[in-house]
Amino acid sequence: MGIPITSASYFATMTLDQVKHVFRSDTEVPIPLIEDRHRVLNESGTVLLEKFGGSFLTCVKKSQRSAQKLLRLILENFPSYRDEAVFEKKKVSFYKRAQILVADTWSVLEGKGDGSFDDISSLTIFADYRIPQVLVHLKAMNYSEELMRKLREGTIFQSGDKEEVEIRGCSIWCCALICKYLLELYEKKGQDMSGNINAVLLDYYLWDYARDHREEMKDTPFHRVRCIYY
Repeated sequence: MGIPITSASYFATMTLDQVKHVFRSDTEVPIPLIEDRHRVLNESGTVLLEKFGGSFLTCVKKSQRSAQKLLRLILENFPSYRDEAVFEKKKVSFYKRAQILVADTWSVLEGKGDGSFDDISSLTIFADYRIPQVLVHLKAMNYSEELMRKLREGTIFQSGDKEEVEIRGCSIWCCALICKYLLELYEKKGQDMSGNINAVLLDYYLWDYARDHREEMKDTPFHRVRCIYY
């Protein structure tokens, strides 16, 4: 998990042309948001060098084996991870990329050593475009006719739009209810599955399901947003 200082230095000094080369397309369609990707790479590399000795493992160790502490460290130090919006005059926070970074750290380290986060279940699913799609496909969530019409027409939403926030928020709540229901089912059977059922593992499962059942899901539209938070 450690990023060598040379790598962090490289990220911090990469030029736009270098980033364009790394992310070059094998079709005529270029990768979107290339300027933003360049900015985020430089920003992350600079933060790693200036605050964590060039290694993300330093950040992990500072979390003291807490998923929530690591999440806060990421949000406090890496601006591009602050995935927030305002909904009906209230601040809402999704932190998709920040949470998946914490979860993948836990997963790669197999929940051991510096990655033994006892509070891993405090994370939510990682709300982007694919999880809502599979939840609708499985009829765990329903969209209004108006929203479905917009999705089928290929409407491009902006990050923070009412519909986008609702889709992501409902996905998180839906998966929280699924986890709660599964835990209750096992509890009735006299089995404690609190260490085996959480939003992280549910997200991994749903993402794999969406990948493996892509053809079956092609008639279920997903919402389209171009931003750095997904």
